[in-house]
Amino acid sequence: MIAHWGSRDSQAWDALHRQAAAALQQDWAYGSSLAALGVPVLRARLECDGEVLGQAQFIVRSWGRVASVALCTRGPVWRTRLSPEDETRAFAALKRTLPLKGIRFMAVTPEVEEGQAHGLKPMRRVISGLSTVVLDLSQSMEALKAQLDSRWRYSLTRSEDSGIHIQRVGTNPGQYRWLLDAEMEKRSDRKLEGLPREFFDLYVNSRRQPAANVLTFRADLGRDRVAAMMFLIHGEAATYQIGWTTEAGRDSNAHHLILWRGIQALKEAGVRVLDLGGVNTFRSAGVARFKLGTGGKVVTLAGTYI
Repeated sequence: MIAHWGSRDSQAWDALHRQAAAALQQDWAYGSSLAALGVPVLRARLECDGEVLGQAQFIVRSWGRVASVALCTRGPVWRTRLSPEDETRAFAALKRTLPLKGIRFMAVTPEVEEGQAHGLKPMRRVISGLSTVVLDLSQSMEALKAQLDSRWRYSLTRSEDSGIHIQRVGTNPGQYRWLLDAEMEKRSDRKLEGLPREFFDLYVNSRRQPAANVLTFRADLGRDRVAAMMFLIHGEAATYQIGWTTEAGRDSNAHHLILWRGIQALKEAGVRVLDLGGVNTFRSAGVARFKLGTGGKVVTLAGTYI
């Protein structure tokens, strides 16, 4: 097993990423956008006997010149599922050749469900895995509607009858900047962390067609904006990234209608998988109920290993 670092072939990278409908954090454009902000990014392709088996994107955090850690979040992305033994050899190759100086660590948060066999056993788990809700958009809209929780479906019907107008927001920064401002204000109030504001402009324009990178919907009630959602699109998958609402938006169940319209638009764009993001029933019970009510699959990942 050989790890080749410094991949420059974005097209080949994107092709494998699309095939796997892989996570946002393994998207070439995600890494390039962070790199443009000064965040060190490493990419490796894994080969055996001349055949590409997978790829891994790492974000690097350093402590001066003394130590650094390279984190591969929700990767590597495999061309085909490897045996645990082959995965172990792949991780060993990555760790052995990691192109960092000084004291170095490699951390991996694999796209492997808790309880599934994997090749990480020689490594030590340091953080338990997050849970997220994943929707299979290869189903028909009828099938997706049938799997909705009855209360979720009722809220959707109420929202459709509420007089709310849903419109797609353009990809010009001036058209969605207000939503980023609202997101940053929310993070500040709740002491939350997330991608920096500048990342979004870079990601939206990371490919020739910005509409292939982002989908934003806004809900209006009369002349007032009452809710919005932003989805980041990465190949044949998408991630629910930002949600914002007002009291009027909550009262009219605007997010139910926005998400439903978003699902339809993503399907039409060829997206097969929608990641609704983490669920935390203790800290954000209402948000968790909203995501779980879609009938998507709850996926708990294996955790972070070093």
